[in-house]
Amino acid sequence: MFRKIISGLVCLAAVASALASCGKDASGTYTDNTGSSTTAATTAPTTQPATAENVDIANFTAPQKGDTIVEMKIKDYGTVKFRLFPEYADKGVENFVELAKSGYYNGLKFHRVINDFMIQGGDPNGIGTGGESIWGGKFDGGTDPHLIHVAGALAYANSGSTATNGSQFYVVTGTKYTDEDFESLAQKNYTFSDNAKKIYKEVGGAPWLDGSYTVFGQVIDGLDVIFKVQNVSVDAQSAMPYKDVIMESVTVGEYDGSDIRWYIEDYDDFDPEEIKNSTGRENLTVANFTSPKEGEKIVSMKIKGYDNEIKIKLFPEYAEQGVENFVTLAERGYYDGLTFHRVIKDFMIQGGDPNGDGTGGESIYEKGFDGGTDPHLIHAAGAVAYANSGTTASNGSQFYIVTGTVLSDDELNDYKSKGYDFTDNETEIYSTYGGTPWLDGGYTVFGQVFDGLDVVFKIQETETASNNKPAEDVIIEKITVTDYDGGDVRWSINDYK
Repeated sequence: MFRKIISGLVCLAAVASALASCGKDASGTYTDNTGSSTTAATTAPTTQPATAENVDIANFTAPQKGDTIVEMKIKDYGTVKFRLFPEYADKGVENFVELAKSGYYNGLKFHRVINDFMIQGGDPNGIGTGGESIWGGKFDGGTDPHLIHVAGALAYANSGSTATNGSQFYVVTGTKYTDEDFESLAQKNYTFSDNAKKIYKEVGGAPWLDGSYTVFGQVIDGLDVIFKVQNVSVDAQSAMPYKDVIMESVTVGEYDGSDIRWYIEDYDDFDPEEIKNSTGRENLTVANFTSPKEGEKIVSMKIKGYDNEIKIKLFPEYAEQGVENFVTLAERGYYDGLTFHRVIKDFMIQGGDPNGDGTGGESIYEKGFDGGTDPHLIHAAGAVAYANSGTTASNGSQFYIVTGTVLSDDELNDYKSKGYDFTDNETEIYSTYGGTPWLDGGYTVFGQVFDGLDVVFKIQETETASNNKPAEDVIIEKITVTDYDGGDVRWSINDYK
């Protein structure tokens, strides 16, 4: 049961949910959406030796009374205690202990949770892009063969090597491995000692991470808390829990000789489905198709060669910065004369780049801006959203309008089997109007076409070159900001004849 996990550098379209979020982006190709995210996985580490030294594995060696330990209180879940290994990871332990003493981790969340793999936290940005060590930047914690990625192991996430350790960490859950699994790993050039294999078969873990990440601790109590957290409902694209899982406090203390429970079998049973159901998204009202009110500010887009205008309702209540940016740029005439430089049938049309090739654009702010996402707005057909280069923090002027397809029950079920979690309201909209649900949670939706959707669907039929650029320019003649005058509202492509 070898599980390939996507890293921050490699994203495999065949895997729907992984440590680095993966999905079909606004370019129409499957790409990594992590930007510079720090991750806790790599698909093909190259640091492992050809043969593995059969050293004793230290993860399950008990601490001595008075040894330094760390206690992590996770809000609503319980307390986890960690044994530390300064003898094998001195810098890693020093960094974590000093950050904890300073209160650095208090109030931070686990921003990435993947069932049967790990839970990841320690980023003050809360999305996997931030954090630093006690030395003010990154540090190299190295690796030691005495410490491996068994269930309950505590290790640093990194962005390519142990030299990029910072404050982000993860706790392994993983799965138990068989001889067949290790044969599959061997074919991928992974090597493990007999001692490591024995432990992975007995208690489970994530062996493919060995040799590429700094392991520096092990859960000695509260492993059931970690396993409860790994069962929360998460967004399929980002692996971020729908309801924040918060580290209420991370404190440093001394081991008092209390009972040690290394293995999940040492804890009472719990119901993963109950946890998942209690941490899922509420069935929020989807706002995309709420009609504009008379006098409300709207945007009208005139496309050269097309008679009808594309009219867009805006949602400042859910995407304040996104609306402000688009409206201000439109009023300045920024978009006038620009093209839709990328058009993909049954997906979207993308424009707003003065370079005309997807490499340019800017916001009204000093740099790109973080427009965030709001669950009231989804990628239904006609949705207007910002393209980005990895996170919503890289929004600029480029935008796209969704076309997508109407999803059948089988298609929706296929998404669900890959980890997507649809509310009843979302299911109704995607099965009625269509759209691109895999983009939800990764891009800032700020508007919805309420008239002229037929123009958008005609544009998506435009002949394109291999790079999805129209063979003949599709030009935005002018975008104007006006007040809604009470004209027709036609949300569905079926409303057009």
